[in-house]
Amino acid sequence: MSAAQTAPRASALPAAVLWDMDGTLIDTEPFWIAAEIELVEAHGGVWTHEDGLALVGTPMSFSTATLRAAGVDLSVEEIGDFLNHRVGRGVAVGIPWQPGAHELLLRLRAAGVPLALVTSSFRVLAEPFARAVGLFDAVVAGDDVERQKPDPEPYLTAAALLGVDVRDCVVVEDSPSGIASAVASGAQVVAIEVMVPVAARTDVSRVTSLADLGLAEIARVAAGEVLDLRPAG
Repeated sequence: MSAAQTAPRASALPAAVLWDMDGTLIDTEPFWIAAEIELVEAHGGVWTHEDGLALVGTPMSFSTATLRAAGVDLSVEEIGDFLNHRVGRGVAVGIPWQPGAHELLLRLRAAGVPLALVTSSFRVLAEPFARAVGLFDAVVAGDDVERQKPDPEPYLTAAALLGVDVRDCVVVEDSPSGIASAVASGAQVVAIEVMVPVAARTDVSRVTSLADLGLAEIARVAAGEVLDLRPAG
């Protein structure tokens, strides 16, 4: 059994693990970017993959305002409905798990660690995913809070729903705004590099795949260690 699969004693594990959804647990960012390109082009504009990357992890309110500025002549609500429908249709084909994500959720659940889903996506997307997975004790969606990421409110709300101190939790995130939200909440943070690079900092652990993150590493992060599990070079 590898070090990443070896379970530490239960007392070393965090009070809870709080998970971002898009890009972290499931590979939905390509769905979002494709939907944005389709929408902008339908309104005579130009939207590139790089434009889409700039919106990764941002609140829906920011994304819709940006798309309106790019020439999409629809209301904020209509843009949100279109994007959610397109992404939801993609996920409905089958959950596009990131490598190692589902396995790690199962190991944490087996170890008795509470889990929460904390996403900027609206509940219309988050709730069906959480229901299909069946492992989350709480869900905080983008339309559940007044201040979305990078504000700490989403992670503070999740910890409160679980009845734990956020400082005793580990957050797993992938976007700059999500990482900022998690750090500001006071939680211990693991950042996974997926669509965008994660800058080095003294208070955030980094990994390129959840397949390299196990219970032992989660416990070390919970204890305050900052890990760099990215491949050398």
